[in-house]
Amino acid sequence: MAHEKRNPELVLLIKDLKIHAKKHGTPIWRDIAERLERPLHVWPEVNVSRIERYASEGDVIIVPGKVLGSGVLTKNVSVAAWKFSVSAKEKIEKAGGRAITIRQLLRENPKGSNVRIMG
Repeated sequence: MAHEKRNPELVLLIKDLKIHAKKHGTPIWRDIAERLERPLHVWPEVNVSRIERYASEGDVIIVPGKVLGSGVLTKNVSVAAWKFSVSAKEKIEKAGGRAITIRQLLRENPKGSNVRIMG
């Protein structure tokens, strides 16, 4: 790893994503693992306004970083991310969507099909 991660939960997630990608031939999970290995200062921070702008109703979005609460969200979307601000989580759920962890999405959608990476 180029940038040694110290958070044991993050280290385990990266390892599990890589194992899953290799075992099941799903490149999206390797991509997410590689993005999470990058230094924290280059991790994406995506506002709900950006999700509103670029996502369609019912989309599944993955943010290999943090989702922030600036803006308005009216679409029912599922968003998986490493972290959510309190207001982002509230806005996603208020719009009828779901704010879940990357690990949760990996369990629910092992093939990673119809998942859009944002950030």
